Amino acid sequence: MKRRTLLQTLPAVTLLPASLWAAAQQDNADSTQSSTAVYELRIYHALPGKLPDLLARFRDHTVKLFERHGIHSVAYWTPVDEPQKSDTLVYILRHPSREAATANWKSFQDDAEWKSVRDKSEANGKLVEKVDSTFLALTDFSPPLR
Repeated sequence: MKRRTLLQTLPAVTLLPASLWAAAQQDNADSTQSSTAVYELRIYHALPGKLPDLLARFRDHTVKLFERHGIHSVAYWTPVDEPQKSDTLVYILRHPSREAATANWKSFQDDAEWKSVRDKSEANGKLVEKVDSTFLALTDFSPPLR
């Protein structure tokens, strides 16, 4: 049999090195999994003078507790311009699905350690005036998030 004839009769996947084929399969699994993933944009409006305490609570406790409850932190920001600079924390979380987000938040809010941290950090008054939460889905043209 001629080489050209042989190559034409083999499925294209058999010509891929195993590592490339495995990577392609993983990408397919990731895109299937990420198609249900949701991102949550959260904006915390701190009470006057309380932003440093809120940032400390997140830095020292909240982020670790999020991880324990399956809440993936994407990034955290503070605005660079007034008036938001002195009282706003913005962050994005990733959840496997909207249902997982609901379950993860319930688990987090019921956590005894979280309740203790919250109560201690608010011993001199509440830190947050208002929380805005918006659930988002990536568009088909968005670059992948890591």
